[in-house]
Amino acid sequence: MYWDVKFVKPLSDYRIYVEIEDGRKGIFDVKPYLHRGILRELQDVRYFGQVGILFGAVTWPNNQDIEPETLLAEMVPVDETDSATQKAT
Repeated sequence: MYWDVKFVKPLSDYRIYVEIEDGRKGIFDVKPYLHRGILRELQDVRYFGQVGILFGAVTWPNNQDIEPETLLAEMVPVDETDSATQKAT
């Protein structure tokens, strides 16, 4: 689907860098969600770093995920130069 995540990388300060199948790239801040229900476990930086992709969605091992609509609505776009830097770090 157009919103499927094809690449995700954890960043400092509870942010993630994402690339979407349709070409969009951006940074999503997870901090506003860290005190909500099952997402509290993401406060552990080591666990937060285990972010991955399952069926095109950003997920963590214990079934936490970010809804695609939320991800797309709230991620801050980055340009090509910024995305190369995000992948390298």
